[in-house]
Amino acid sequence: MEVLHLVPMYCGASRDLLLPLSDRLAEMFGFHVERHPPAFDPELALDASRGQYNSRILLAQMLQEHASHASRVLGIAGVDLFIPVLTFVFGEAQLDGSVAVVSTYRLDNEVYGLPPNRSLLLDRLIKEAVHELGHTFNLVHCHTHPCVMMSSTLVDAIDQKSDRFCDACWDRIEAALAAGDCAAEEHGQRIGSTGDRK
Repeated sequence: MEVLHLVPMYCGASRDLLLPLSDRLAEMFGFHVERHPPAFDPELALDASRGQYNSRILLAQMLQEHASHASRVLGIAGVDLFIPVLTFVFGEAQLDGSVAVVSTYRLDNEVYGLPPNRSLLLDRLIKEAVHELGHTFNLVHCHTHPCVMMSSTLVDAIDQKSDRFCDACWDRIEAALAAGDCAAEEHGQRIGSTGDRK
């Protein structure tokens, strides 16, 4: 059984979503999920000029800390994430690697001036977590509606897709899991991310 380390960072009021998220990921992938607070300082990823956190720095920190102890690592951040070429990202992952990170920040209705909706926030978080973990299995963006691997550059697009893989994507996941693929090879230079491309 593959071990997934769940690494919460600045989750605050979203901390209660971690248990149902863990349960869903365990059910879908067959992971043994363990929660591990970061031993590194996530503030190292803060870009003060943007008021956002660089997701690539967080990925590098999680890889260094957890890669030898878990098959996969998923960071859950309650802060806004970016990569230098995008305005923001909902999440980012090593393509065919072992680490991924998802932000709850722009998944929350309140960011858009809408009433809070915990059920919708959890639904969006699950979809983005599954999506980013899909990248760690070497899946790229899918064009089959409503596959969870469809690209989502706006939160509305997340709501339009499923939390499940299409048959073709799932066949690749299943094959990797059956082969005991721990995705620990040196493929860390290829990155898959979802976010606003403005």
